[in-house]
Amino acid sequence: MFVSPSMLAQSPYTADVEKNAQDVEKTIIELRRFFHQFPELSNSEVNTAKRIAEIMTQMGFKVDVGMAKTGVVAVFDTGKPGPTIGLRADIDGLPVTERTPISFASKQKTEFLGEEVGIMHACGHDTHIAMLIGTANVLAQMKNELKGKVVFVFQPAEEGAPPGEEGGAELMVKEGLIENYGIDVMFGQHISANTDVGHITYRVGGIMAAVNRMVIKVKGKQTHGSRPWSGVDPITVSAQIILGLQTIVSRQTELTKNAAVISIGKIKGGLRSNIIPEEVEMIGTIRTLDTDMQEKIHEDIRRTATKIAEASGAIAEVTIEKGYPVTYNNPELTRKMITSLYDAAGEDNVRVTAASTGAEDFSFYAQKVPSMFYFVGGKPLNVDKADAAPHHTPDFFIDESGLITGIKALSLLTLDYMNQNK
Repeated sequence: MFVSPSMLAQSPYTADVEKNAQDVEKTIIELRRFFHQFPELSNSEVNTAKRIAEIMTQMGFKVDVGMAKTGVVAVFDTGKPGPTIGLRADIDGLPVTERTPISFASKQKTEFLGEEVGIMHACGHDTHIAMLIGTANVLAQMKNELKGKVVFVFQPAEEGAPPGEEGGAELMVKEGLIENYGIDVMFGQHISANTDVGHITYRVGGIMAAVNRMVIKVKGKQTHGSRPWSGVDPITVSAQIILGLQTIVSRQTELTKNAAVISIGKIKGGLRSNIIPEEVEMIGTIRTLDTDMQEKIHEDIRRTATKIAEASGAIAEVTIEKGYPVTYNNPELTRKMITSLYDAAGEDNVRVTAASTGAEDFSFYAQKVPSMFYFVGGKPLNVDKADAAPHHTPDFFIDESGLITGIKALSLLTLDYMNQNK
């Protein structure tokens, strides 16, 4: 007989988690505001890491610092045999100048790629830090119910390390996070600015896309702008390549299987209005949700760019860099833990979501151990979804009443998994 998740018994820990989460909510909101006001960019989260380490040490956990440059790892050992669960929060901000009217808006500035920029938690990583600290507080109050270990992973550089540097989840895995701490399973969550506060969305299998950065250099022959026939115009060729790349998705990719995106985000070439330049450089992103589709699209991009260039007498050099893999939710683990999400938010407030073409480096953990990643709502109920500012924008806003849902979700996932896997 098939048993749906809704037919399964409620977690015996729900009431205690609810009470403990409510007790810590005010403190966690204050912490979130501190981290929001003082964000730091990837691989530069020095003060953020210091504050996290202080808090986790004061709570009595064994704290290690310095993994993946500025990461903080805190271990809660119950002293009883059981699984080791990793819970992850990312901690870096973005080079975005904040425009929200909130009293704790960031005024931080720094230099990024040679330009002065503002710094903002424009993707909600400040809420992730706060929710994980809140979870640690809840679980500490329920130590008698726990078996095994909890590893709280405060990870830097999810948004990507600066050019020429390593960072993020990939570096944490490379430096032995999973093996050194004996992690058996990982759980992670992300606040969502376009999901109603109090709601949770999840998906079995691929939930977020693989991402690859591509660079296309088009080399032509420089000439006077008044005599285009005496040269090879790389700007015109680049325009043709951009249009050609879009037909890869719209005409050469089986979109009934999974979505895919190819976007050019930067194009650079030329100095004067009357000089056709020798070279144009284009930089873009590729998003895929299927490994086979990913390989095919990469091949299609190389063929399309080089052949279009050849047709005009130019040369196109295509570089596709290694990026984040698909963020993959282990099917068995995800189905098993759905009831924990129901208990955290209420079954009517938990739903399956479509796969996102956004990317997440939590995917590197999921390559090593069974993992589960989901979204926690942060959109105010009185704001229409179409009016909610997207992530990575100056107006990005989160309703703080949604933090308690994330705290309850991580706490119940930990308690339920530990006691189902004694």
